[in-house]
Amino acid sequence: MFDVVALGELLIDFTPAGLSEEGNLRFERNPGGAPANVLTALAKLGKKGAFIGMVGQDQFGLFLRDILVQSQIDVTGLKFSSQAHTTLAFVHLDSTGDRSFSFCRNPGADMLLRSKDINYEMILHSRIFHFGSLSMTHEPVRSATLAAVEFAKDKGVMISYDPNYRQPLWPSKEDAVKHMKVGLIYADIVKISGEELELITGYADIEQGAAQLYTAGCKIILVTLGEEGCYYQYSGGKGIIPGYYVKTIDTTGAGDAFLGAFLYKIGDCSLTEICSLPQKEFGDIVDFANAAGALATTKRGAIPSLPSLADINNLRNK
Repeated sequence: MFDVVALGELLIDFTPAGLSEEGNLRFERNPGGAPANVLTALAKLGKKGAFIGMVGQDQFGLFLRDILVQSQIDVTGLKFSSQAHTTLAFVHLDSTGDRSFSFCRNPGADMLLRSKDINYEMILHSRIFHFGSLSMTHEPVRSATLAAVEFAKDKGVMISYDPNYRQPLWPSKEDAVKHMKVGLIYADIVKISGEELELITGYADIEQGAAQLYTAGCKIILVTLGEEGCYYQYSGGKGIIPGYYVKTIDTTGAGDAFLGAFLYKIGDCSLTEICSLPQKEFGDIVDFANAAGALATTKRGAIPSLPSLADINNLRNK
């Protein structure tokens, strides 16, 4: 039995790593891809996960597979393509550590996953199925993603969803909103940034935007707000849990660390049990996730920066 099975992109993040002697920017190869980051965060906290996706039949793809194996993530569902290279992302950091991206994905191997490539048995034997919107930017991976999430929903598996917006990867903003909304139809748990919430709902006001998602059927809404923390809404209440102030170097993967920590803390609870938690207990889970997200910003790269349980507890106890 898996705690979480995740489907989506697995790629290389080339992260700025100082200057050469000639003054040229150096990039460091780091494993990335939001669904894989979430799984690795969970694995580091002791949970059992499995990945479904596609990489290129190249050195980058082999490197990524090895990283998942080293993290004790099941790679039975990882496929290799000879038709396209592993997707590459170049991370650009501003003076505060906030990031933007450039992509080599035209196509990337992750886009070529087909419905028949999916190991549905893994999903059947999972407590939670996690996916993101970046596996719905193009076909055939869009249909594969929806086939997997529909199967999970039909079998009563809890659904976690990250409507992740990366403008360069979508044909248009309108296309992004259209398909990001489709994912919400299936979602029990939604992790979303304030900017993405406004994009999807049209509300700049976080409370109004979250209320729209809740009314549409999402049971748990988690709006990540960077250093300000997280706004949450579920059947037991709503509110903001303040964030942690740390020395930020690179925000890549912070939201994934947050979500991985949240999924870790809900443990073996059913969706009904989670939604029945008293607000104080629910808020404590969000606080734990906030600490994990903050710590992920203190190192370069996504997967290399994911915190341990001791790291998270140390920050919370300061």
